[in-house]
Amino acid sequence: MTAELVHGQNHPLPGARLEIRLTANVPVIAGVTLTDEHGRVPRPEWVGHPGEPVLPGLELPRQAAAEQRLAVDLGALPDEVRKVSVLLALPTGVGGPERFGTLAAPYTAVTALDGAEIASFTITGLDSESAVFALELYQRQGAWKVRAVGQGYAGGLAAMLADQGLPQAAELAARINDAVADGLARAVGAAPAGPSNGSRPAPQGGGRTTGVNYQHPTRHFTPPPQPTPQPTPAPAQPTPQPTPAGGVNYQHPTRATTPTPPPAAPPQPQPGEPRVPVAGDATGWSMEERLYNQVWGMFEDLARTVAAYRSAVDFADSRMERELEGVLSDPRTRVGPVADAARETARARHIQLVDQARASLDRDIAQLKAEADVVEPALPPQYARWDNPVWHGYRVPTEHPMALRLGDLSLEEAGGLRIPMLIRLPLERGLWIDTGARDTFGLADADEVRGQGLALAASIAARLLAIYPAGDFGVHVIDPAGGAGTALAPLVSSGSLAAPPATGAGGVQSVLAKLTQRVDLVQMAIRSGAADALPPDIDTADQLLVVHDFPHGFDDRSITQLRYLADEGPSVGVHLMLVADRQESAAYGPLLDPLWRKLLRVTPVPEDHLADPWIGHAWTYEPVMVPPGSQVLTQVLAQVGAARRSMPS
Repeated sequence: MTAELVHGQNHPLPGARLEIRLTANVPVIAGVTLTDEHGRVPRPEWVGHPGEPVLPGLELPRQAAAEQRLAVDLGALPDEVRKVSVLLALPTGVGGPERFGTLAAPYTAVTALDGAEIASFTITGLDSESAVFALELYQRQGAWKVRAVGQGYAGGLAAMLADQGLPQAAELAARINDAVADGLARAVGAAPAGPSNGSRPAPQGGGRTTGVNYQHPTRHFTPPPQPTPQPTPAPAQPTPQPTPAGGVNYQHPTRATTPTPPPAAPPQPQPGEPRVPVAGDATGWSMEERLYNQVWGMFEDLARTVAAYRSAVDFADSRMERELEGVLSDPRTRVGPVADAARETARARHIQLVDQARASLDRDIAQLKAEADVVEPALPPQYARWDNPVWHGYRVPTEHPMALRLGDLSLEEAGGLRIPMLIRLPLERGLWIDTGARDTFGLADADEVRGQGLALAASIAARLLAIYPAGDFGVHVIDPAGGAGTALAPLVSSGSLAAPPATGAGGVQSVLAKLTQRVDLVQMAIRSGAADALPPDIDTADQLLVVHDFPHGFDDRSITQLRYLADEGPSVGVHLMLVADRQESAAYGPLLDPLWRKLLRVTPVPEDHLADPWIGHAWTYEPVMVPPGSQVLTQVLAQVGAARRSMPS
């Protein structure tokens, strides 16, 4: 039976191998500190965190996430350790909440390896604190216990570590936050909360309407207590937002009018019946929104079912190891027929557990593949691959899109299942196409990767131009050395670009100065409520700046302007796409580190560098490229260019 602890209460631990689960509503840092008999942390090596996730007897998550799991082996801790303190902290400098008082109470649980909860603790009473000690595992008279702590620090990680007597606490806290910022820069942004959260309504009894069951296939556990549900009011009808006289309106254009009630959900199957996948089987006011939410639901389903499989295999491995240790620890059973039989039994049980987990995973993946086969052909152009027939019937849209397909995501265990990577529009972060990436499959050399990086940039820019109404999105290109002519030819020849690609140092300065001025003026207009005072030559449409071969042609001033656009541009509709090899800018040292972190890194070749916002798996990203020999890009851009030319001057 689970012991539900309150502040200061303790509970004995039945074994040395444990798992600690932490749940919060937002991504949080999970870490531990090890203290000696004097109650102090003697050195930084005794602090586990995302930058140093493995300590003797401990394995921690490698990034901030809303759900965290820590593996603990108390028997493998250094002999001097008397206490393990488990901490939570809010990341700094990433635009998230600054104190726990604005969030729901974090929940922690200590479980055995079979998933059975030993003790749980809900951390209540937090206000201005941004770091908190949740639990401590401590040794008393040779036995280990867990105590609920809930001690918070308004000064954050630095104050918490200093209170533990750690030298250089502020420096270590800064390193931890830097490691977390690097991890979050790899993460695919979570789907928005509310009706557009990517979740499909759960049927009675839990689980998703897809039928995917991502609970641990070989064990059962009690989920964290949930707050009592409140009656859900009918969705409010949004009031149309008037457009300022100057034409600047950054409200989502498809939410600015009274929405049409969503169509009725398809009938649910009776218990025991197989579920037939249906495109658009999710919440949303439009089919575009429902498909977006459905794809995000598939993304989450795959993340969680693979996590359950991996956890089950880890459990099977640990159980076999423990059983074999039991055989070897007794000299009487170490050799001979009894030992051989015990080993065979342990291995057979291990195979049985792994096979059971694999069968559960295969069933869930088959369900998701069937759903993907139905959803993929139904996707609109903004979500579709370039080889989707929907592009053959393309027409310039009249409404702004909700999201953009940036590529595909997959996991090794998923057997070829790929999930569309959809990101919300307008872009909240710029993009960095890393031409220094190395092909995971070894099929492309460095020169080919560079060429594919430029082709990917042209593909993304063309897709953005194609999915916005004519004149509502502009693309600028900086190509200092003029080496991008071939890849950019469809954009240039169709007349889709806002201006010809800028070359040379003078061209770099001219484009950066123009876009920087636009950001400054629009920000001032919005803050002062004087949008009608904008100069007539300021283009208030969303803008994308594509920078090729960075940092060639850039001096210190232009790099500062570029960083400014990356920081301030997205809030007023100016977005950045950098085509660059980070190693080529190494001479600038840490000056450019904030720029790289600000951008979402994508690669022109498959690479497992992106993380999901739920579990933190390393997903393989594959770009969506135009098929070789296809004329679809040229045909689509011809329509875009014609629509731009037909607009009144």
